Amino acid sequence: MVSMMDIDIKDEDLPFEDELQREPYKLRSWLRYIDHKSQTPTSRTLNIIYERAVRQLPGSYKLWKKYLDHRTLQLAKKKNPIVHPDEFKKVELCYERSLLHMHKMPRIWLDYLRFLTKLPDVGCVRRAFDRALRALPVTQHHRIWPAYLKHAKRVGGIVAERVFQRYLAVWPAQSELYVDYCLDTQQWGPAVWMLACLLDDVGFKSPRGTTVYQLWKQLAGVLKAQPYAVAEFSSYARALPKPRNSGNSSRLGGGGLDIEAILRDGISRFGGDQETGELWVALAGHFIARGEFEMARDVFEEAVAGGVRSVRDFSLVFDAYAEFEESAIAGAMEAQVKQAAAASDAVIIDSTDQDAALDLRLLRLERLMDRRPFLVSDVVIAQQPHSVQSWLKRAALWQAQSNRDKAVETYEAAVATVDPHRIPSGDGKVTDLWMAYAELLEGEGKFDQMRSVLSRAVSAATAVGSVAELADLFVWYAEKELALGQTERALQVLTQATAVPRAVASSFRKVDYRDESVSPHHRVFKALKVWNLLVDIRESMDDAADATRAAYDRMLELRIATPQTVVNYADFLEQHNYFEDSFRVYERGIEAFGYPVAIELWNIYLRRFVERYGAAKKERARDLFEQALDKCPEKYAKPIYLAYGRMEEAHGGGVARRALRIYERATRGVARDQRLEMFQFYAAKTAELLGPVHARAVYERGIEELGDAQALVLALEFALVERQLGEIDRARALYSYASQFADPRISPQLWSAWHEFEVRHGNEETFKEMLRVKRSVQARFNTDAQFLAALEIEKQQKQKLEQNQQQQKLGAASVSKSKDSGGFEGFERQQETQQAESVSAVAAAADNPDEVSIDFDDL
Repeated sequence: MVSMMDIDIKDEDLPFEDELQREPYKLRSWLRYIDHKSQTPTSRTLNIIYERAVRQLPGSYKLWKKYLDHRTLQLAKKKNPIVHPDEFKKVELCYERSLLHMHKMPRIWLDYLRFLTKLPDVGCVRRAFDRALRALPVTQHHRIWPAYLKHAKRVGGIVAERVFQRYLAVWPAQSELYVDYCLDTQQWGPAVWMLACLLDDVGFKSPRGTTVYQLWKQLAGVLKAQPYAVAEFSSYARALPKPRNSGNSSRLGGGGLDIEAILRDGISRFGGDQETGELWVALAGHFIARGEFEMARDVFEEAVAGGVRSVRDFSLVFDAYAEFEESAIAGAMEAQVKQAAAASDAVIIDSTDQDAALDLRLLRLERLMDRRPFLVSDVVIAQQPHSVQSWLKRAALWQAQSNRDKAVETYEAAVATVDPHRIPSGDGKVTDLWMAYAELLEGEGKFDQMRSVLSRAVSAATAVGSVAELADLFVWYAEKELALGQTERALQVLTQATAVPRAVASSFRKVDYRDESVSPHHRVFKALKVWNLLVDIRESMDDAADATRAAYDRMLELRIATPQTVVNYADFLEQHNYFEDSFRVYERGIEAFGYPVAIELWNIYLRRFVERYGAAKKERARDLFEQALDKCPEKYAKPIYLAYGRMEEAHGGGVARRALRIYERATRGVARDQRLEMFQFYAAKTAELLGPVHARAVYERGIEELGDAQALVLALEFALVERQLGEIDRARALYSYASQFADPRISPQLWSAWHEFEVRHGNEETFKEMLRVKRSVQARFNTDAQFLAALEIEKQQKQKLEQNQQQQKLGAASVSKSKDSGGFEGFERQQETQQAESVSAVAAAADNPDEVSIDFDDL
């Protein structure tokens, strides 16, 4: 027993000693004393206090834990247990004494086991781990096993094998830990055996989330990398635990593993949707390791001839196959060299068989390389049988080798296999196959066979995926016949395409070209591109005018004609002097198409009618213009009004007022945003035809009817005309009247024009009056909130209107642009030019003899 005299008790320790004498079983008193003594530099005194404490309180976990940590920390400077065995033995005995009371505490066991792993006695450590597992309940074993496995891996050998055997007997789901250990220590046999067991265990679920396919790949990777190291596994089969739920235990025989059966099972299981290239290579490597080279070659051939389903797997297997053949050739050549070197000059060696074998191997490798593009093509087609480009490349391979029969066979297989509705996006169309097939036959001069193929293509119900493809095929077929000079055959093809099928003969007008629920063969008769080619061929024939007219009429009847079709039909009739028929075609087109397309047709119709008859049928022309204006929306009416007035000027019999009445109607009949231009044009025409004085009424009515912004522009033009006519007072009155619309901040053009006017034609009083009016108008606009708001709204509407006009210009399909570049646009440009010229003519510069020059310095 440790006595009080064994330690050095100082005066500051007496209070703690007195407290312990009074309450020796109080844990807090011992902890306070220990904390107090821990500040001393000597550890012996602290060890004695710990010993006294644990003797008084042997069941205190906290005391034992602090004491053992303290004793272990003392050995930090004495790390070598061989040099200081006594010190380590003392600490070991402390742990043993603590376990007499703390044997259910896993933390104490873990600290003890970690301490023991520093000792050289491996058997002692193993027995301590076993004691810990026996002492602790099963629910605490998961804290001991990681340390035990770590120690077993460090020791290795039979110890590790036995430890893992015991561990897997309790925790079979953790078999992957043993696989990792075997792979880390390059024990390929046990690793393969355990992987085979896991794959054979139908109830195995990896705690790591590893899939069965990943386990197969891992097994294949080991067999592929180490084919020679995996031979017999009978010893491991006896030592390691068997799977509890064996699905095919015949592969785990007592004499070893059936590697071929295992790998083929994986190939058959994952060959449909997973990568199996590594499994094939591993299987071939297994036979190579066993020296069965012909079996390995058969495996490679089986794999590249259809066993793999992806290009990646094929590349992997093919590279391994080529490497195998190259190594076989290199081995044979090396053997020949060695044999030749070992033979003496006197001995004659017959090497004919060896040379033949080497030539055979070289020929086999060369043929393998030649087959590679075709094997790749087989894999790609097997992976995606509905890929048009894959089939075309396959046919091109045979054509490159001048193997016509195989190319034809490929095209036949392609058109029979490819489903138009299952072709990958962007991969082409099934019609590409038919066209390439026909071009192959055409290149060989077999035109009858080409026609037979194309006839099958346009007739087969599943030959195309859409009506557009079928129409393209008909057009391509007809163009081929035209290229061969067979115009009649081309017409027969197009007539077949445009004929109404019997299935829809009673309701062909109701058939919608874009209705995908109807078969393409029942809709192709409404394909515009087919009809356009048909009428083009008819027009090129000298004696086919009636047939051409019938074709155009049929297009109008089927309601597939476009505005361009109407114009082309009318041009064709005009070329054959059927003028009235051409005008009726325009009327049919106008009736069929609404605005804005109808305005373009009216444009061409009216211009050609006026050019044809001029003044001879002006009443009829007037009726046509009135019909055109009757239902025309305001925003499209301006060019018709201008053309109408132009016709009256040219062919109205010299009566100018009739044309001016039309222009007056136009100022009310066009859209609001176009009325200013129309008033300007009307005023210019009035001044040109009747004189400038008569134009005043036009300006006055325009200023009265237009909005403020447009009235301001017209008033400025009116004032300019009056100034150039010498009417100074009238011009000043116009400026004064228009000033009520002009905010000096937004419309400075009026004030600058008025200022320039007063400088040239006014005096001091009129100039001051102009300044007074400007100040009053500016004050009114500054305080008129309603006006400012309206101004902002008008500005936004103007911007929106400009955007709409730009969109209409970009989106308008101008029919007359391609056929008739004149049109109403020509009229507008002429009239705008005339407007500018007539304003200049009316406003001829006139000097004012009463002009007063006023400078700002004079005011």
